[in-house]
Amino acid sequence: MAKLPPKLIIQSGKFVWTTLWHVMMSNLAPRSSSGAYTRPESEFRNVVSRNVDDPYPAESGRYKLYVGMSCPWAHRTLVVRALKGLEHAIAVSIVSPSPIEGGWVLDTSEYGCRTLAQLYQVAKPNYTGRCTVPVLWDTKTNTIVNNESAEIIVMLNDQFDELSTNPELDLYPENLREKIDAWNEKIYPAVNNGVYRCGFAQTQEAYEAACRELFAALDEIDSVLKTGRYLCGDALTLADIRLFTTLFRFDIAYFGLFKCSLHRIKDYPHLSGYLQHLYQLPGVAATCDLDAVKRDYYGNLFPLNPGGIVPLSLDAKTLLTSN
Repeated sequence: MAKLPPKLIIQSGKFVWTTLWHVMMSNLAPRSSSGAYTRPESEFRNVVSRNVDDPYPAESGRYKLYVGMSCPWAHRTLVVRALKGLEHAIAVSIVSPSPIEGGWVLDTSEYGCRTLAQLYQVAKPNYTGRCTVPVLWDTKTNTIVNNESAEIIVMLNDQFDELSTNPELDLYPENLREKIDAWNEKIYPAVNNGVYRCGFAQTQEAYEAACRELFAALDEIDSVLKTGRYLCGDALTLADIRLFTTLFRFDIAYFGLFKCSLHRIKDYPHLSGYLQHLYQLPGVAATCDLDAVKRDYYGNLFPLNPGGIVPLSLDAKTLLTSN
């Protein structure tokens, strides 16, 4: 029996893999007609309030956060919870991604649920949307209050002050809100979601557009930090927290796996120092799990890393506390 020509084997293999890759990527990351990643909106958008007559009043021990330690969106909530001193008032349950289950799995079963998707069904039977973290859960009514990180961190900042051990810290002060919001509107599409737009792009054009936008934003931020300690001057704000959780993952995951490869954060003179400073704020380092980031990104995003090989690296303390 004659052997197939190597060229035919390569062409056939490439066709099959490319076809399967597009199918897997479409399930992993919804795309536009141009091949650009489009992130769906969060669906649970209720709020916790200081008002005891509202449906979800702030109470110690009533609410719980479901988080994945590798997820930058969930990480935001852990950082604000730590900075505000809410660890005693708001519990945390950890979920981990499972390529076999195709989603997040609870480290410990709760409410008869083993997966986050099952927990979403408890909150809303017949729910068919995305099952994402973070989740702010109400243990009294057994439902999801909110699963949008940008809104959860605002609630953690100001609605739980009576329960906080650090109520004087205001990460979203009235006099800076316009500036904070402006930074968020710039950083979210270009940086927070920008790294995913690079990694999940399905065409060269979509990737290059996202990559250029990402590094233009990082260049601008590095320039701003030349004359200010934080994005809004001398005040630590939610804009810094939202940026931090992306920067923490950048060099170890996004630079290589997501092809955000023009520069590393350590190559920026001001961004690198800013990242180290934020990491060393009281309570923040305890929310940072670099091993989970490596394991979950490299080990579970099969379309981006079919071999599942997790790279070796220095630990977070060494990377982020050295001068």
